[in-house]
Order: sequence, then structure tokens, then C-alpha cells
Amino acid sequence: MAYLERIEGLVKDRAAWPKEDMSLVLLVLDGVGDVRHPDFGMQTPLERAETPNLDALALRSAMGRIMPVDYGITPGSGPAHLGLFGYDPREVEIGRGVLESLGLNMDLKFGDLAARCNFCTLEGGVITDRRAGRPATEESRKLCKLLQEKITGIEDVDVIIQPGMGHRFAVVFRGPGMEEGVCDTDPHENAEPLHEAVASHPGAEKAARIVDEFQSRALEVLKGREPMNAILVRGIAERPDIDSVTDRFGLNAGAIATYPMYRGLAKLVGMNVIETGTSIEDEFNTYRDTRKDYDYHFIHVKGTDEAGEDGDFDHKVNVIQSVDSRLGMILDQAPDVLAITGDHSTPCCMKLHSWHPVPLLLHSGRCDVSGGSRFTEHECTEKGTLGTFHAVHLISLMLANAALLDKYGA
Repeated sequence: MAYLERIEGLVKDRAAWPKEDMSLVLLVLDGVGDVRHPDFGMQTPLERAETPNLDALALRSAMGRIMPVDYGITPGSGPAHLGLFGYDPREVEIGRGVLESLGLNMDLKFGDLAARCNFCTLEGGVITDRRAGRPATEESRKLCKLLQEKITGIEDVDVIIQPGMGHRFAVVFRGPGMEEGVCDTDPHENAEPLHEAVASHPGAEKAARIVDEFQSRALEVLKGREPMNAILVRGIAERPDIDSVTDRFGLNAGAIATYPMYRGLAKLVGMNVIETGTSIEDEFNTYRDTRKDYDYHFIHVKGTDEAGEDGDFDHKVNVIQSVDSRLGMILDQAPDVLAITGDHSTPCCMKLHSWHPVPLLLHSGRCDVSGGSRFTEHECTEKGTLGTFHAVHLISLMLANAALLDKYGA
């Protein structure tokens, strides 16, 4: 029997829970993991940051590190979060376009093909900025509206465009024969030309043709509108059918996230997406307001990942310090279990997601206290009683620390 099936079978019926108002909290600092590098004084942002609240919590918590997918594997945000939620990302695949479109409340039907897109800057046929200078969301909205007016359909396929945040937007292609299996047109690096959409199997050839035509028409519409004069099409996928966290683990789960993709992922696994503001304080206040409405809260902080991708070490430190200064807003609600981690590492020296294990702090009244004095990568390794393990096991540790799992066997 698979590991997750064993865990699902051990979850106690709600009537046997130790208390009615259980509160399990997963606080994800996106891309928080980093590496020591000479360009940044041989410290990670967690080491450089002043974090008195995290330090105090570390003294009373279990710590360790998690592998989002597997050793040496660099994860996308989708599989990385799936692991944290208790779904083995080596078995369940979800395209980024699906997550973005669901997070933007688009009506994504089975059989549709969804894509996550970036506005970018193209000069002389080469991408000079994959994020078009991170434009204001309002500017992106204007161009999304223009694209939708000019591109309503291609062949017998409807094209539905929805603006996201900053340089991002989503597209849904709706029509017959739109099978997934189309590569990104995004080269994932600057100083490279736009890629063509290529089908990985014959059934996806129509979809590749439609995506290529969409990109070509978009280039015509955006010509002369620097820095947002081109688009990248990414994460092209169909909506999968997967079990909810309620069906798997008996949890009534709520998600607090500002970015569409993470709301979409939460929605896909059956979490209720809770309306919130755009700041860390807004998100933590939303937890306070809904603490008794859900057994499990997923709270997502994006700024650490953005700073890592920009190579902005100081900003990544500042985001960590902002979380720390507001951590009492969560702690004063006395969650039964609090896990603080990232979905993956985004080292500032790389400006990309990486394969490095992610620091984890797990706090409860039943945890095996590690005795570390700080929540950092190296403290989690050197003093962490949890060791290093695959992210998919985190949900069972959270359930166990909440006394929500029965004994296995006689």
C-alpha cells in the first residue's frame, strides 16, 4: 500500500479529535531557502535577517529541511506546493497555466487548455527582460483588454484572456482537439529568442499550431509598445481531476494567498480561497478573522521568491524581517500546529528556483524540540531533529503533532 494511502487511513474521525477548534497552519515563505555565497558575504538572507520572533520560536520547535520533489530536482511552484499539501509531485502533475487560470477565477472546463503568460521585452528578436520591467497591474490590464479585443478566436478555438498581477496574465483555449503536450515559448532566460510552440506528441499538434498563432498575433498587437511588446506562453496544460484535502485528510482547509497561481492551486485541491488584502499584515489578519472557520490554513507570502529571482539579497532579508515582525499575529491565536517553510529555494546568486533543500520549523505542544537558536538553513541541518525528508511527508507530521492520526497496527 502506498505511503499516502496508509496516512489517509489513519486520520481520526472528527468526533475523535482532541478538541473542536483545531488550528493547523502552514506558513509558506515562497522561495525562502538560499545558499551561502561570497557575493553576499557568505550568509543566507535568513542568517542576515534580524528575526527575534522566529529565533524565540526556534528554541521551542522541531526543525529540519525538506526536499520539494527529490534530490537534485529543481521544482516549479506547482509541484513544490503539491508536496507541502500532501500530494506526491512525482505522481500528480498540474500545469502552471491551470493554476493561474483557476486563481483568476476563470471558468476552466475539462478539455480546455490553459496557459500562464508573461508580458516581456523583445529587442532585435531577443528577449531582454522576461518580466517587462515588472509593470503595474493596471498597465497589464489595459494590454490584456486590447489583446482580447483583437484576438477572440483562432480557427475553431475560442481565446479567453484574463489579466493577473504585474506582468502576468492567463489564457484559456477552448475548442475541439486541444490536447496538452505543448512546450513553453518561454526560453526561461534573457538574451534568448522566443521559442516556437512544439508538440510532444501528434495529438497536440493542433494545440501547438494555435499557441504559435496566438503568440504571432500578440506580437503584432503589441508592436511598438515597449517594454511590453511581446509575450511568453508557459505552463500549457489541461485541468486534472484529483482528490480534495478533505477527502484525503478530513481537513476543512482555507487558503490565504494574494497571487492567482497559489489561489488556483489551493482551489484545485479543495481548499476554500479566502479573500484577503495584498500585504503580509492583511494576510495574517485574515487568519485571525477566520481562525475558527477552518481546521487548516495555508498562508502564502510571495515577496521572498520575487526578491530571490531578482537577485535582490537585501529585499529578501527585508521580506523575512517583515514576516518576523508580524509573526505574533499568528502566534497569539495559539495554533495547535504551526509549520513555517518554503515551497522551494530561490538563491539570490542564481536568480532561479533551485534543488537545494528548504528549511522547516514545526511547532506544537508535541514536537521534539531541536534546540536550535535560529531558523536558518544551517541550524535546520546541524541541529534539526527532523532531518531532511521529502515534502510530501509534512502533512503527516502536522497531523501527528495535532494528535489527528490513529496508531498504525495492533
